[in-house]
Amino acid sequence: MANAASGMAVDDECKLKFLDLKTKRNYRFIIFKIEEQQVIVEKVGSPDESYEDFTNSLPNNECRYAVFDFDFITDENCQKSKIFFIAWSPDTSKVRSKMVYASSKDRFKRELDGIQVELQATDPSEMSIDIVKARAI
Repeated sequence: MANAASGMAVDDECKLKFLDLKTKRNYRFIIFKIEEQQVIVEKVGSPDESYEDFTNSLPNNECRYAVFDFDFITDENCQKSKIFFIAWSPDTSKVRSKMVYASSKDRFKRELDGIQVELQATDPSEMSIDIVKARAI
């Protein structure tokens, strides 16, 4: 169903894969892209892939949405995980692309029930593992 405000549809596969990540933990991450006025799944990462594998999967000069299931250990020594939503909008991407991704982000995020932390990044330093750890706790 396209949204009149942004004209963006969300492919059902986006929601299904996100549900698998959230409930079954089948994936470590999912990268989404906007193609022909709809958000589609571009890539999924297996549970044994690292945060570095994830960041290396993002294009250097194109916008993407992504979710990452981040495992960490609290100060109390408890194993936890948080699902991050990352809006990747590199400075080098096209202005039109940045506008489309920015205007569609909130609506797309609402389709993914269970996001716990949101990050916006314009270059890799804004989504370093240290920032992710700090935001998770």
